[in-house]
Amino acid sequence: MKTRENRKHDHIKYALALPDGPLSNGFSQVHVVPNCLPEINLSQISLATALPGIPTLEHPLIINAMTGGAQEAAEINKQLAQVAKNTHSAMAVGSQYGSLKSNNYLDSFTVVRRENPQGIIFANVSPLASVAEGQRAVDMLEAQALQIHLNVAQELAMEEGERSFSGFLQHIEELANKVSVPVIVKETGAGMAAKEIRALTNVGVNIIDVGGAGGTNFMAIEAARFSDTNTELSTWGLPTAITLLEAAKVMSASQGIIATGGIRTGLEILKSLILGAKAVGMAGNILKFLVDGGVDNATVEVQKLLHNLQDFMLLTGAKSIPQLTKVPIYFTGDVLAACNALKNK
Repeated sequence: MKTRENRKHDHIKYALALPDGPLSNGFSQVHVVPNCLPEINLSQISLATALPGIPTLEHPLIINAMTGGAQEAAEINKQLAQVAKNTHSAMAVGSQYGSLKSNNYLDSFTVVRRENPQGIIFANVSPLASVAEGQRAVDMLEAQALQIHLNVAQELAMEEGERSFSGFLQHIEELANKVSVPVIVKETGAGMAAKEIRALTNVGVNIIDVGGAGGTNFMAIEAARFSDTNTELSTWGLPTAITLLEAAKVMSASQGIIATGGIRTGLEILKSLILGAKAVGMAGNILKFLVDGGVDNATVEVQKLLHNLQDFMLLTGAKSIPQLTKVPIYFTGDVLAACNALKNK
């Protein structure tokens, strides 16, 4: 069985090598009704957005959780933190849980705060973490929020993965109500249904990262690592557009939805925000920008995404992120079918 550091290396290797999917993120079946008389100027558009309990974000793009807990990860996180600083983006680290247990490779996480001392940073732990471990993860980074990642399908696909999943909700409740910063519960590629989102909000979670299918596929990554795994797990999950609709059914305006899962373009960011997200996480494409051309290239590509988002906001007539929820849209294909099938679920 491979070591934790081997696993982290494999995850980076295959995240870069494998394509998104096989499931679509669903956004090609979400259509925005254009506004040919927007009556606004590009200079009037604000990208600022807010998640409850977290300082205002200058824009909605979050460099989402990728890696940590290995020597190779330290350099990647250092460079991602530089991109976050250059672009004024919030950033989340990968899971700190293993390093908290072993006290190894802590620098692969703390480097993020050293590189970006004034930035908005999210810590990250497993739902198995104790309150003390969750608080330590936060303190290590002086983080403004704590992500708790849910990755049951990935664990099943992983040879060395967890096989016991009872008690998660109780652990999450304790973390949400006892750590010093807001908790974000995030899926990692299978999405969330309304029932489970409601269960999380009922125990005090006010920010959900839906982590839908359609992007980096950790079940497929595990299948590339271990040939004996259940390869059908790579087709499991709700596409991102559909899980966003599920979240919007049960979350209030005072709570926060983060959209992640194969979002790669300015138009897909726009569609996510129209569907109710207040922020949008990107991971796999940011890592590829970094590997392809370093910090400068990744910085330029993130800035392009934000400029493209502003263009599309102008084409809807929306001056701000909150105004986007009033933009008319319509659905086709599987997204329309899912809306009808899940309407009363």
